[in-house]
Amino acid sequence: MKVYLVGGAVRDSLLKLSIHDKDWVVVGSSIEKLLQKKFKQVGKDFPVFLHPISHEEYALARTEYKSGKGYLGFKTSFSSDVTLEEDLKRRDLTINAIAKDKNGNFIDPFLGIRDLKLRILRHVSPAFEEDPLRVLRVARFAASLSEFGFIIAEETLNLMKKIVKNNELLYLKGERIWKETEKALNTMNPQVYFKVLEVCGAIFILFPEIYKLYLFSTFFFSQSNYFSYMKKIFENLSYVSKKTKSLEIRFLFLFFCFDYYPIFYKKKDFILINKNFISLINNFCKRLNISNCVRDFCIIIIKNYRFLKNIKIQSSKKIINFLNLIDAWRNCNQIKKIVFLMNLNFLVKQENYYFENNIKPGDFLFSIYLISKNVSVKPIILNGFKGVNIRNELFRQRVLVVENWRNNSLIKN
Repeated sequence: MKVYLVGGAVRDSLLKLSIHDKDWVVVGSSIEKLLQKKFKQVGKDFPVFLHPISHEEYALARTEYKSGKGYLGFKTSFSSDVTLEEDLKRRDLTINAIAKDKNGNFIDPFLGIRDLKLRILRHVSPAFEEDPLRVLRVARFAASLSEFGFIIAEETLNLMKKIVKNNELLYLKGERIWKETEKALNTMNPQVYFKVLEVCGAIFILFPEIYKLYLFSTFFFSQSNYFSYMKKIFENLSYVSKKTKSLEIRFLFLFFCFDYYPIFYKKKDFILINKNFISLINNFCKRLNISNCVRDFCIIIIKNYRFLKNIKIQSSKKIINFLNLIDAWRNCNQIKKIVFLMNLNFLVKQENYYFENNIKPGDFLFSIYLISKNVSVKPIILNGFKGVNIRNELFRQRVLVVENWRNNSLIKN
């Protein structure tokens, strides 16, 4: 039995990146032998084991061949005579098909080290096109490694286009699509992921909601140029990703192009716009099984866009109601993300950027949050308020302290 370090750990070590997880491949062994050594089996479709001490993943060397549609349509062989090279050959990219033995020697039958030096993302073999998930994986690697200058080999991009043309992407489950997309959104340059999917023709198959938003913008905002629309989406996503690592905010910028949202519109148009946007977001999140916190943040911004854009003229009652709506008292992160957006000046146009005590709109809202948060419920209870009257009195006192603060700020200026 021989054991080799493989995959991302080898790749990242050669790129001098930090290694988070180590994956090992076992050659010349079997399920029974690993179980005898106290390894714990966790894989059902193919044998993956956890080391009894380190708890790192060990997988038996295996081969695969296509037997159906989609990424699940494979037959797998993991007999003890499967070689290391055969196992590496089934991997997606050459830079992920490098192994390292216990003595530190590299086994690189597909020239992955060369492609690391050349900064090329290249498929290992023609079998690449058998797995549609690899379209997303390559796009994600293009995003995560773009800061190092990696590009996709032309022949690999052609295979990705072929996968799309053969409608293989239609067999991907929503959860798998979101898993790769979430990882991409957490990279330094998530816009690269979507650009690659656009180039190979996959973006509107995987994310038809984006195309619907484009059509929606052409109807309401007279934006007839698709390329300018997508370019603006990518530019905004790139910009905001350099400012925050928040998944919720990055997701919002993928689906909500502030530049194409109207500054002024009739109330009936506002309701119709919100209804369509929210419907698209709900459908998208349900289809891909996206977490509620991501969905809810996006919907909060869309529903309250006009309120936040005109925060300077909102009454203190409405502002406290908004803080209640987002449960700011127990969820400080929610209000901080909203404040971040407002201070980026995506919600408020430049001419209205400063107001009331010359503070930014987000800081203005956060000041109100801090002032009203300091109102304690204990004295209210001690004064004999009970049930719903406690909540009503708490609301009244919060509004009162905010009104006093705003009036004092105006007097000083």
